[in-house]
Amino acid sequence: MLRRPAVLWLTVLVAFLIVVGMWPAAIAPITLATTGLAAVLATIPGPVYLLAGVIAWLKYRPQPKPATA
Repeated sequence: MLRRPAVLWLTVLVAFLIVVGMWPAAIAPITLATTGLAAVLATIPGPVYLLAGVIAWLKYRPQPKPATA
């Protein structure tokens, strides 16, 4: 165990400053990608998504099992 608590607190402070300082730079690409995706999705009207969902459901809907005697 550390005999000097000041060393421990200094280590925690340095780690905190590294995490806080690096976080905005690390999250920036993810934020930009999600913003771009939201902008692309916003350009397509809602009824188009609804129509695409209905078409996909009609194409891939579950078929009833044939009756067996």
